Amino acid sequence: MPRYFFHVRHGTGSDGLALDPEGDELAGPEAARAHALMVARDLITRVRLHAVRDWFACSFEVTDEDGRPVMTVPFSDTVTEEDGK
Repeated sequence: MPRYFFHVRHGTGSDGLALDPEGDELAGPEAARAHALMVARDLITRVRLHAVRDWFACSFEVTDEDGRPVMTVPFSDTVTEEDGK
């Protein structure tokens, strides 16, 4: 199973990137996106950090085992149109 790394981007520049040194083994890109959204929801609801005032300004930069970009998943994607109804 491929390993994906979920680096958290907040703001711009290299100072705004928290690297994921371990990653997670997942079935493929769709599973990686679902995992990113699950973790983002958890961070938004459970983690209170003074350094992050707006979680919706964050995103996951997902890379593969070779460090190649796979996708970017904005934390704002955790909110769907159905949530607003």
